[in-house]
Amino acid sequence: MDLSEIMISKEEIASMVTRVAGEINKDYKDEELVVIGILTGAFVFTADLVRELDMPVIIDFMQVKSYQGTTSTGTLTIKRDISTDIKDKHVLIVEDIIDTGNTLKALKELLLSRGPKSLKICTAFDKPSRRVNDLTPDYNGITVPDEFIVGYGLDFDGAYRNLKEVRIVR
Repeated sequence: MDLSEIMISKEEIASMVTRVAGEINKDYKDEELVVIGILTGAFVFTADLVRELDMPVIIDFMQVKSYQGTTSTGTLTIKRDISTDIKDKHVLIVEDIIDTGNTLKALKELLLSRGPKSLKICTAFDKPSRRVNDLTPDYNGITVPDEFIVGYGLDFDGAYRNLKEVRIVR
């Protein structure tokens, strides 16, 4: 496996986090925000992002799945649920990457059924060329081409999440 090609540098990632946090700060100002990081991939982005937010923040995590291998099962399985009551609260789902959008669309519907005041989606990386539904993130870090990438939370069989930049897997 060749990981020598850097797609997104650590400097570009840092700039993206600052820009996205600025957009969120502008939208929520002094409102309390519940940030839900989606495990495992989004933990790095979530940590960087929340440190740039100016409003009161409650942080929680979910771990979900709707794929068996590379095929969507059409059913959302919650491996770890949030412990925060989101009723009447502003909620931001933070994801590492959105490709087909199937998992996130199902997760959004589930969380909306819990009665939040608002619900928005933030992703570090967006791969719209693979989208199979009309899901669009409210906050998009960087749009990426249809390449298999690792680093900054993205993995290959659990490895390479710790890379400071995003690299293409060849």
